[in-house]
Order: sequence, then C-alpha cells, then structure tokens
Amino acid sequence: MKLVEHFQRGLDAPICLTWELTYACNLSCVHCLSSSGRRDPRELSTAECKAVIDELQRLQVFYVNIGGGEPTVRPDFWELVSYAVDHQVGVKFSTNGVRITPERARWLASTDYVDVQLSLDGATAEVNDHVRGPGSFDTVIGAMENLREAGFRDFKISVVLTRQNVGQLDDFKRIADHYGAQLRITRLRPSGRGADVWDELHPTAEQQLTLYEWLLDKGENVLTGDSFFHLNALGSTPLPGLNLCGAGRVVCLIDPVGDVYACPFAIHDEFLAGNVRDTGGFTSVWRESDLFERLRTPQTGGSCTSCSAYDSCQGGCMAAKFFTGLPLDGPDPECVKGNGERALAAVGAGTEKPRPDKDHSRTVAPRKRPVAVGIGWGPPEPERIPDRACDTSPLAGFQP
Repeated sequence: MKLVEHFQRGLDAPICLTWELTYACNLSCVHCLSSSGRRDPRELSTAECKAVIDELQRLQVFYVNIGGGEPTVRPDFWELVSYAVDHQVGVKFSTNGVRITPERARWLASTDYVDVQLSLDGATAEVNDHVRGPGSFDTVIGAMENLREAGFRDFKISVVLTRQNVGQLDDFKRIADHYGAQLRITRLRPSGRGADVWDELHPTAEQQLTLYEWLLDKGENVLTGDSFFHLNALGSTPLPGLNLCGAGRVVCLIDPVGDVYACPFAIHDEFLAGNVRDTGGFTSVWRESDLFERLRTPQTGGSCTSCSAYDSCQGGCMAAKFFTGLPLDGPDPECVKGNGERALAAVGAGTEKPRPDKDHSRTVAPRKRPVAVGIGWGPPEPERIPDRACDTSPLAGFQP
C-alpha cells in the first residue's frame, strides 16, 4: 500500500496538529483564520494544556504547530513550550514577533526541538500593514533581527499569498536569505475574517500561474505544505508536499477551549469532532469521532473525477469549498481549469454561503500606532471571569 493510501485511511495519531492556545491577539489581521482578538475565558488552563501534551507524548505525535491568536501573550506560553520539549513533543509556534525580545531570542536559540514561524504578509510595510495593521511590519522585522543576532538559524517566515503580494515573491526570498531564515508560503483561505476579504485578496488565475512557475523555478527550499496542491493541474511537474487533504486523516486542530476540528482552516461546527475535556480526551476524539470516521472513508471526488487533472489536484481544499458555498465533492473555488469559477457562478451571488460561526474579533479597532516589540509583564492580577466569552482584553496584564 502506498504511503498516501495510509494517509487517506487515517493514522492512529496525527503526524502533527495545530493547537491554538488563545484567541487573544494584539493585532487584527483582516484575513485571520480564527477571527482572533479577544481572549475566551474558557480557554484551557495550564494544567489542562499539560495533560494534552502528556497525551500527545503517549501518541508519539512528532510536533505541534502552536498558534492563535498570538500565543505568546498567554502568561504560561514559555512554560508550556518547555513542558512540551521536556516530554519529547517538538514545537513550532507562529507569532507576529511581538514578544521575541533579544533575551527571548537567545533562549530560543539555546533550546532544542523548537522552531519559530514569523508572520509577514508584505515585503514592504505598505503591503504588509494593509492586512496586518500599522506597525506590524516593523515589529516582525525587529523580531527577525533579534533571532539572527541570537544565532537562531532557519526560523520560518510565513507568507499568506494575496493579490497584493504575489509580485513580491523574489523580495520575500531575499528577506529570508538575509536573515538566515526559510520562506514558507501559504494559501489564503476564505475562513474566519478571511471570508470577508477573500474576493478582494485571493490571487487571480494569472497570478496562480505566476506562483506555480516561480515555485518550479525558484522554490527548491521554499516550504508550501499542502497549500497549493490544486496548482498541480497546471503542468506535468508536481509541487513538493502532500497532494491530499489531510483533514481528520493526518492533521487536525485543537482550539483554545479544547474543541477539536478536522481542519485548521475550517473552524465551524460542521467540522467539530469533539473536545479534549470529554471522556477519553484527545485520543478518543482522534480515534473514535464519527466525523473523522467519515472523512477517512473513500471519497467519491464527485464531478471532479471526470477531469483529467483530478489525480494531480484531488479536488482541492475542503475549507475553501465549504466557505464559498461549493459542495465538498465539487471543484476548488480556485481551480486552475476554471471549474471553480463556473461552479461559483452556478451557486449564484444571492445564495447564502456558510459563515464562520466563531468570532473573537475586537469590537473596537486597535489604536493606529506601531506595535511595540518590547513588552514586559506587570505584576499578576487577580483572575476575573468576564461576564461573557471573549470579553477579556488580549493585552490584560501587559505593561508597554
């Protein structure tokens, strides 16, 4: 049996999983997959997080992708990273750089089995700050400087590809090379707040071809994961990475309150498999949930199976189809053969699409000022349970 066939049927444990530790964030990125901003007071406690890590160790999960929100704003973040590493669970965490101080960069450089992924969505402040907020470009560049000075090599620079930054691919690569980092390019999904800006920001068909050709020509050391396997239909040379939707088969997501979703890009009750607080914990959800069982059964591929490119693209991204109102066994909305565009037209502009059903966005826009790189913690405050979920300021406890 081929390895990909094992993946299609699901594994006893995920190869890796995404874990969003908090919805709190100091930024308000317009394309945020999890609609982050405010902390949810129900988020897992330190003890509960450590219990999940213990499970992942028993399951022999190789590493976790920790995100948010901005995970480093959790007071126990560094404690949890250390606990994971001490229990043979590697950590890759995504951050906007707000707490990567010189001191913390030196600590990271001395720590094994920890990787850092910095989010950058424009090679210039003008492009980046348009989607990530004023001052965010300077903040992340400052974090890169700190990591380079500390001797941390091969940290990741993660770029969500948009209509505005496709033309900056060479510039992103130069930035990565300058800081001794590795470039990672990911796809914009119409998830979370991204659902509201997808029509405006997602690359055009011409730009997708540009990306495919750039990756073949210059992308030897550029990471893409499974973001762009739908582009394989453009030519006979496949892009590296998993040519398969791994949702519920080899990957999944744990959110801050312990809910387990099949896909990091589909935070919606339709893809909710269970909660780590349930009897049996994460292991039971992964191995016994009805949703994951369904996802691991052979998929028909629907109308896509009649396409000559089906073996190359496998029908594309489940989350992208769901949030644009397309059937899960239909074409990807960005299908390079034009099938997605025709399917979207058939759905009709007036048809109601599924909406992201979780929103932790701040109701008041953040002040338009640079985001400080150096942030220190004030004295601990007595814990206060907000009147309703998400009422806590993400910056509670901080002193600029």
